Amino acid sequence: MGVSRPEPAANGAVLASSDLSLPFLVVDGEGMEVQAVSEFLRELMAGDCAPSTCRSYAFDLLRWFRLLAAVGVGWEHAGRGEVREMVVWLRTSENPQRHRSDPAALAAGSVNVRTGKARLADGYAPATINHALSVVAGFYEFHIGQGRGPIVNPVPAPSRRGARVHSHHNPLEVFGDHRRAPYRQKQPRVAPRSIPDGLFDELFAALRCHRDRAIVSLYVSSGARASELLGLHGGNVHWGQNLISVVTKGSRALEQVPASPDAFVWLALYLAESSLAGPDEPLWWTRRSPRRPLNYMAMRAVLERANAQLGTNFTCHDLRHTCAARLVSDPAMTLTDVQAVLRHRHLSSTEIYTRARLEDIVDRVQAHYARPAPVPVPAAGYDPACMRVVFGEP
Repeated sequence: MGVSRPEPAANGAVLASSDLSLPFLVVDGEGMEVQAVSEFLRELMAGDCAPSTCRSYAFDLLRWFRLLAAVGVGWEHAGRGEVREMVVWLRTSENPQRHRSDPAALAAGSVNVRTGKARLADGYAPATINHALSVVAGFYEFHIGQGRGPIVNPVPAPSRRGARVHSHHNPLEVFGDHRRAPYRQKQPRVAPRSIPDGLFDELFAALRCHRDRAIVSLYVSSGARASELLGLHGGNVHWGQNLISVVTKGSRALEQVPASPDAFVWLALYLAESSLAGPDEPLWWTRRSPRRPLNYMAMRAVLERANAQLGTNFTCHDLRHTCAARLVSDPAMTLTDVQAVLRHRHLSSTEIYTRARLEDIVDRVQAHYARPAPVPVPAAGYDPACMRVVFGEP
């Protein structure tokens, strides 16, 4: 098994592997593979999980094993107290991925005045903590089933019986409310925020090259996810039909998605500047030498440069929200049409875009106050002169 082995960190690391059954593995502070984690990750990969899922689970388990090493407890003897310590640690620690080197950046949690979006907090998000709990619970559930580890799963279950909530739910009945499991965090429901047309025009004008204009046009017209569009090859573009073929996240199926004619115009201008777009070659390339395929961090840098110029905080996923909001607002498009474009498995995932956008509500409220107040008209049979004497001039 080929493993890229850098110098191991004092508290372990996640390493990439060439083994298809285990694309990522966890090593301890001495650089030795943690076999208990590898067995669990192999079980996941046998269930047709994506390599990105394996990587995500590996980092969650690395964090768990780091905590166990800090408190001096073996994973076979971990209990509910160690799980509580992990949650408290995540709730109070600073997320290194949120580190901001720009001293002029807005404070964590502050709201951008132009976009209305809040800046991410410095700590770990509630969804991250809940995901970590789910991973650790699945890890122990697997080993308990194999006769290893503690007798009871240290992560509290969401129900007293220990079964998954709604595991035997009747599809003909509505889902009922249930209590959160201990240590599970409250996750606020945030409505998707699309980019208003005026701000999008400013964002598009701030882009510096045809490549950036082409990829942003495809994002906002096709609704493709960031990784899906960045994975395009030259043979995935169908010029005569205004279609692109993307590998859908989750199902990993190659599906065709429509895009706007303007996006293909910008794409043609970009390809006219570069010949690196063969049928089996990546479509997007960096502009600086040595040239290499464009990745997510490079695409994020493109938007960060525009954000710094405009004073905004747009992300790649905002472009997908913008596409969905535009399609839903079109009377000629049905909700199932939008579901097909976005490739949502459930219609409920598409219904969140039917909520009124904040900018539309603000416009309607301002128009309401701008309208003159209606003049009262006396009903038939009343003398207007007498009404003026009683109630005064209107």
